[in-house]
Amino acid sequence: MNKVLYYILYVLFYMISLLPYRVLYVISDIILYPVIFHLTSYRRKITRANLSHAYPDKTQEERDEIEKKFYHFFCDYFLETIKLISVSKKELKRRMVMKGTDDMYKSFEKNTMLFIYLGHFCNWEYIASLQWWMPDDVLCSQIYRILRNKPFDMLFYKIRSRFGGLNMEKNSSMRAIMEQKRKGQKTIVGFIADQGPRWINIHLFTPFLRQDTAVFTGTERIARKVGASVYVAHLTRPRRGYYECEYKCLTLDVRNDFAENELTKCYIHDLEQQIDANPHLWLWTHKRWRRQRTDEDAPEEWKATLQDGIPISETPIKKSESLSPSRTCKSSQQRKDAQ
Repeated sequence: MNKVLYYILYVLFYMISLLPYRVLYVISDIILYPVIFHLTSYRRKITRANLSHAYPDKTQEERDEIEKKFYHFFCDYFLETIKLISVSKKELKRRMVMKGTDDMYKSFEKNTMLFIYLGHFCNWEYIASLQWWMPDDVLCSQIYRILRNKPFDMLFYKIRSRFGGLNMEKNSSMRAIMEQKRKGQKTIVGFIADQGPRWINIHLFTPFLRQDTAVFTGTERIARKVGASVYVAHLTRPRRGYYECEYKCLTLDVRNDFAENELTKCYIHDLEQQIDANPHLWLWTHKRWRRQRTDEDAPEEWKATLQDGIPISETPIKKSESLSPSRTCKSSQQRKDAQ
């Protein structure tokens, strides 16, 4: 049954993808936006709560404007992603310009593994076309999470695979990365690392968008293990339907350049700056801050990091441990002052 639904979806979306971009944007404005924003109010409560907490100093009118611009972009994002089913290589390379790829290729002189930090920012799906910008001896891959809806999971898997890259399922990604390293294969791996992790995967809280935030540290930990170079993607949308992605090097030697968790915090701070510059281009509909160390069901090791409700440590404190100065939390302002 799932395969039948997948083929129906694929045929329908393939036909839509054949439409020119200008027609897709008419559909986005006249049909999709009114349905998503007004008729169904898709996750608007979550979006408003996220914007309220992220931008407490903005007026309600300013946050409302960001919300409307975000939903307009969100509708564009959906149709632009469908367009990936059939868009030509020439057209996509015109609409998604990659910068810094030569520097990335040079980094393979030092390491065979290269990781890219990404976020749910601009149209991140277009970054899957990086394989078209790299020489044939480089394998581009991305970590992906299986969607609960099987037909849609099959559809997005096909979309993300059509550029020649490798999809690494999240739960087996470490094994897949180690396999490429053993082969000596020049490999680029993209990590979208701005989701809200489960408690079992939370090893760090750090300030992000004016909030105490649980963040994934897996990218940094794997990079240390395999000795990967690490870059961050800077995405911009100069105009509707056109994107630029500049890859900037964070480190060629994470083990010597960064203390534990500092690379993760560097990425989070970098993403925060990108979002603040264009807040409507980030995905506000997900429950990013669903887990807080103040929650009743928070693990004891995280409750121990609070003193009178105020965080005193960025990392968990177990009963047998004492708090060291290196684990003290720093606010965003303190980090800026340090710079």
